[in-house]
Amino acid sequence: MTRTEPADRPDHLSVEERVVDGIRVVTMRGELDHDVRDKLSKALLGEDAEPVPARIVADLTGVTFMDSSGLNVFVATHRQVSDTSDAAGWVRIAGAQESVLRVLQMTGVDRIIGCYPTTEQALTA
Repeated sequence: MTRTEPADRPDHLSVEERVVDGIRVVTMRGELDHDVRDKLSKALLGEDAEPVPARIVADLTGVTFMDSSGLNVFVATHRQVSDTSDAAGWVRIAGAQESVLRVLQMTGVDRIIGCYPTTEQALTA
C-alpha cells in the first residue's frame, strides 16, 4: 500500500489575484481540497488586515477537482461578503469545468452563488 502525505502537496493550487473595475478576480489552477482551504480563503477574502472585498469573481477554469472543503470556503466567503458589504456585495464563480460545476449543482451552491461560463460574463452580469 502506498501512502501520500498531504505535506508533500501543499502547493497543488496556484492563485492569481487582480482587480477589474473594483471587483476582486481570483484565478485558480489545481485542486480545491482540505489541504488548500486556508490558501483559498485568503485568496478570496484577502489578508486579515485587509477589508473584505464587496465583489469577488472566482475563475475556476483551471480547477480540476473540488471537494466539500472548497464548497465550504465559497459558502463562508459568500456569507462574509453578504454580512460585511452593502446590498451590492456578491461572490460569483466563472468557468467551472463540468466535474466542478456538477458538484456545485448537486449541492445547491449554484443557487446561492451565481455560476457563469466565463469571467467576462461573471464580471458584467
